[in-house]
Amino acid sequence: MYYCDFREDQKTDLRGFLSSVLFQLCDQSDSYYDILSTFHSTHRNGAQSPSDDELVGCLKELLKIPGPLPVYLIIDGLDECPSTSSLSPPREKLLSLLEDLVKARYTNLRICVTSRPEADIKAILESLTFLSVSLHDERGQNEDIKNYIKSVISTNRNMQDWSSEHKQLVIDTLTERADGM
Repeated sequence: MYYCDFREDQKTDLRGFLSSVLFQLCDQSDSYYDILSTFHSTHRNGAQSPSDDELVGCLKELLKIPGPLPVYLIIDGLDECPSTSSLSPPREKLLSLLEDLVKARYTNLRICVTSRPEADIKAILESLTFLSVSLHDERGQNEDIKNYIKSVISTNRNMQDWSSEHKQLVIDTLTERADGM
């Protein structure tokens, strides 16, 4: 599981993703541990930082190992990775890796990505998906958001004395601007 978080630089780029995934996989099997231990040793036991390409290569080597259980890569909030900060934006790099992993057809790999429907994300992922579920435009999603806001307003002491018109204005405005989130 990897959470993209715009508030933390290391959680918005390819290196952060790869480091997190490799660390999590280290405990999953002896075969993974052996590969990661060798990888660590070749980088002077952590004194030398590997390149992003080397980290990708290590992940791909792990994914080639047939295992009894599949590897689940779950990426939450992909839209929080920057898409315009450099010549090669972090989101573009992560999307490119996901595209490579799907096209490689690793038999034991399952990928789940959650994101707002940003144009660049949709353009890449739509061509790769076997199953896609969109909650963005679902009526139930907006209804859940509205019910949550109503609950907060009705139980918050600071809002108890507000007029019903003001309460409704807050409910309507927040529900509309939540944009499915």
